[in-house]
Amino acid sequence: MSRIGRMPIAVPAGVTVEIAENNKVTVKGPKGTLERVLPAEMEIKMEGTQIVVNRPNDLKKMRSLHGLTRTLINNMVTGVTAGYEKKLEVNGVGYRAAKAGKKLTLSLGYSHPVEMEDPAGIETVVEGQNVIIVKGIDKEKVGQFAAEIRDKRRPEPYKGKGIKYADETIRRKVGKTGKK
Repeated sequence: MSRIGRMPIAVPAGVTVEIAENNKVTVKGPKGTLERVLPAEMEIKMEGTQIVVNRPNDLKKMRSLHGLTRTLINNMVTGVTAGYEKKLEVNGVGYRAAKAGKKLTLSLGYSHPVEMEDPAGIETVVEGQNVIIVKGIDKEKVGQFAAEIRDKRRPEPYKGKGIKYADETIRRKVGKTGKK
């Protein structure tokens, strides 16, 4: 049995979960509503204040979908209650981030400032000039947008300049040395 797949998902107070046909799961909570169509082979049931996911057989595909389905529902429940956030740091001389309305403007050493629009359901907050926080209720969208911001200037290994996640460590390299 999948150790993750067979764990029940506790539904906190103030959260409603609806399971429609074709495994369309809608989760409503204090922070918003998320819906997702999950694999039709999985059996998703509400048992009191818990959600249980069962699989029909032990084929490899079903075993892998079992844990995935359970995790996706759990992420939806966590998203509408606590939400998700990713913290990014901008490192480098002259590199800075600014926020105006829904536009995030990044100065990253290019000849032009890089402008990014907040996608629907995602909010970016700039702390100081070099910390960007991406917040939202959908874990996948938060991670995707944070990755897109990081892609604008990835951290380089010699000076560590660029945009990195707050919990990321950059493996530094020693630069070249001159001849004697």
